Amino acid sequence: MTTNELRQKIELVLESALPCTPNKNWCDETFFQIPQSVNDTHLLQLLEPCSELLRLGGKRWRPLLQVLCSALVIQNENLSVQLSDDELQEKIQDSINLTPIVEFVHTASLIHDDIEDNADTRRGKAAAHITYGLDRSLNAASWLYFLAGLPIQKSDLPCETKNLFYTVLFEELKKLHLGQAMDIYWHRNTEVFPTLDEYSAMVQNKTGTLSSLAVRVGILSSTKAAPSSLIEKSLQASQIARELGEGFQILDDVQNLSTGNPGKKRGDDIVEGKKSLPVLLYIQQNPQNAKIISNHFQKAQKEGIMSKSVEECILLLEQRGVIDEAFQKGKNLIEQKTLQLISLFENNEKRENFSFAAKEILNLFESMVKKLEIPCKNDQKL
Repeated sequence: MTTNELRQKIELVLESALPCTPNKNWCDETFFQIPQSVNDTHLLQLLEPCSELLRLGGKRWRPLLQVLCSALVIQNENLSVQLSDDELQEKIQDSINLTPIVEFVHTASLIHDDIEDNADTRRGKAAAHITYGLDRSLNAASWLYFLAGLPIQKSDLPCETKNLFYTVLFEELKKLHLGQAMDIYWHRNTEVFPTLDEYSAMVQNKTGTLSSLAVRVGILSSTKAAPSSLIEKSLQASQIARELGEGFQILDDVQNLSTGNPGKKRGDDIVEGKKSLPVLLYIQQNPQNAKIISNHFQKAQKEGIMSKSVEECILLLEQRGVIDEAFQKGKNLIEQKTLQLISLFENNEKRENFSFAAKEILNLFESMVKKLEIPCKNDQKL
């Protein structure tokens, strides 16, 4: 079994749960009963904005992490028995079937995030609200949050376990919206700069929620009825995963100000007024220049991505070395938290003796960090 095979299985589950066009079985499972006068045109008002974004790609690292966490628990609980690939795949099937939970929440949050940031592109194409309209995209993304719970309803898990998954889903959804509220407040107020601790809290809620949701569902889906000890371990893993999510958000911040995020334009965080970690590190070191950064934000918001203020602001950050500093912080956070997550369940200390799942979790994050690495541009700091 390889991670590519797991990705393919995950993709099939996601596409079945969110088809491009409606079919009777999907409608019956999704809506239970709807009037006969509801037709495909009506259903496509929900499906199209969501399914198109889902199929535009994305790293899918969260659903993969979810399944690998399930495998991690299973492999380390069966050390006395060497599970074959077929046996392991059978045992992680529940987790694979539940992957729409995290990926649908992620997709819905991207549509809402683009609306709230007034962003015009996502994954190299026009953002959903540009293509389908603000009202339709808002409604479809909100619906997708609810659809994320359908795999729980469809599963053959015991009622107590289903209730546990619903609790986890709604806990994380509430935190996600709290993090987004903090982010909105800061980018709407260009002269307000949060502390580093406030930034960390925002990111752990907004971005970290998704990785936390992934590991909690993965761990709890490793068995039909989760014992209290596994529930406790899942809570420990939850906080580690939030910090993992923070690390990736930091690297995303850095990429935006260096090469530009895939499907986006370099520096669009400046246009959106994002108080990213490089900006906050700069303000912490140069509080007297807060007004300069604020003015760059205001001009960029008025003039758009081609504003001179975008590159001027990035240059300030590059000259002070805070972009590189943020990158190193994000990279270190990911490396540390990956090992902490694995050590909750892995009984081997040497990497070469790790289980398949532990090795693949390490490989997943190492490859992602490597892709985000940037050349050091600041050999001479001002």
